[in-house]
Amino acid sequence: MRYVALLTIVDPELNQKIRPAHLAYISGLYRQGKVVMAGPFVDGRGGLVMYDCDSEEEAQQLAQADPVVAEGARTLELRAWNQLKLPVE
Repeated sequence: MRYVALLTIVDPELNQKIRPAHLAYISGLYRQGKVVMAGPFVDGRGGLVMYDCDSEEEAQQLAQADPVVAEGARTLELRAWNQLKLPVE
């Protein structure tokens, strides 16, 4: 199942400081097949990480362990997501 983490920046200074650890963390999860894609929003207010996990609990644990979340630089909103099979007929 796929889960989308919306990560909104609440402490820009702390976010800048922790961002290298965040990028290393999600890169490691990508290599393990747990992160499908990730990236910042163009408005600069945060970003999105898409997880591929066996359960919501696993996704929640991985998202909460992200350094930007664990250190309080960003808030976390985690939602289950299903990909629409296109085209819809």
